[in-house]
Amino acid sequence: MEHLQQLALAAGLSWASGIRLYAAVFIVGVLGRLGYVHLPTDLLVLQHDWVLVASGIMTIAEFLADKVPGFDSVWDSIHTFIRIPIGALLAWGAMGDSTPALQMVAALLGGAITGSTHFAKAGTRAAINTSPEPFSNWIASFGEEGMLLGGLWLVFHHPLAFLVLLAAFTALTIWLVPKLFRFLARTWRWLSGSTAPEPAVPPRLPI
Repeated sequence: MEHLQQLALAAGLSWASGIRLYAAVFIVGVLGRLGYVHLPTDLLVLQHDWVLVASGIMTIAEFLADKVPGFDSVWDSIHTFIRIPIGALLAWGAMGDSTPALQMVAALLGGAITGSTHFAKAGTRAAINTSPEPFSNWIASFGEEGMLLGGLWLVFHHPLAFLVLLAAFTALTIWLVPKLFRFLARTWRWLSGSTAPEPAVPPRLPI
């Protein structure tokens, strides 16, 4: 596997894991099993029957869970402890044809990419869930799935374009995530009925 393709695969799997971990594992495993893509040695396990069955079942479960407003945020919270380490592991495996040092670098960066994608997704969905109607939630969910498919297609067909777009996405995430969490904090204070105390105004001294 050429170096650019290998790098795009490592970054792409990390990025996709933060959005739809199980779907990313299932899709790449099926593509490898059918011979459409050639996976590095350390990722051949994705083509195994039991891995395909397990990831396929969990893909369906996540597809349904992600369409339920409120529960999708619970699902995201739980998967904070699943998506990030698995994203790092997939990046490590994608660089399996390289040196151990490069694999470790890929794992570290892969975990960071997965974390940024995951928190951007979770924060955006939590903000959307402040709206009582379910339609914006469904639109966001289907949009994420379309973005996942488009991203994986770019990984295998236009790896350089994917890496450029990933850099732009990462910059946007760094800018967006703090704003999302500040918005959620303000919304939570408003819903709980607590407000920040007004700043004390020093008394004016007579002139």
